[in-house]
Amino acid sequence: MIAEELINEMIPPLKPTDTAQKALRWMEELRVSQLPVVSGQDYQGLVRDEMIFQHNDPEALLSDIKLESEQVYAFKYQHFFDVLKVALDNHVELVAVLDEDRHFVGVITVNDTMTAFAGSSIQEPGGILVLLMEERDYSLTEVSRLVESNDAKILSSYVSTDRNDGAKLKLTIKINRTDLTRIIATFERFNYNIVARFQQSQGSDDDKGRIDLLLRYLNM
Repeated sequence: MIAEELINEMIPPLKPTDTAQKALRWMEELRVSQLPVVSGQDYQGLVRDEMIFQHNDPEALLSDIKLESEQVYAFKYQHFFDVLKVALDNHVELVAVLDEDRHFVGVITVNDTMTAFAGSSIQEPGGILVLLMEERDYSLTEVSRLVESNDAKILSSYVSTDRNDGAKLKLTIKINRTDLTRIIATFERFNYNIVARFQQSQGSDDDKGRIDLLLRYLNM
């Protein structure tokens, strides 16, 4: 799945000539804390509710408020893993999507991206593990070997830098097993640090809750 397919059509961009009051009203209606600002076809950045409150003038134009994340965006042809990395690395809940000419085409929410991450394999029963390791120790081949030694397979994976220690990585893997007991024991036997685990069953009504829990764990 690519970025263009994840664009949330329910979240429209604001214009620099819009007021702070309008921005806050839209945020409340859409239940988000930031929105994109676009001039013509050019992405200007994100406006956050905190910025507006600090400016303390509901009639102020967005052009008078300092925006953020001007250089935080993804191109429409990028894989959703790339979008997720942009969001996690920059601690934003929305990622602007640009076309080949760098024109704004829409935004993707982090929740939509996380749903795509889980949904890429959610038709099969399975669970999610998050491993914390030194960057020099990272080897997806070795992790896959340990998973496969338990007659299981990795359905999807994602790597992010640990916010508390830049020398460490978090490897998030979706595995096609609902019972991860044996796999966890194997990782522990080889001294892997498992910092989170999320069981997931086919057709479960708790899928969204588990995705939200994973999202919170990844410090978004």
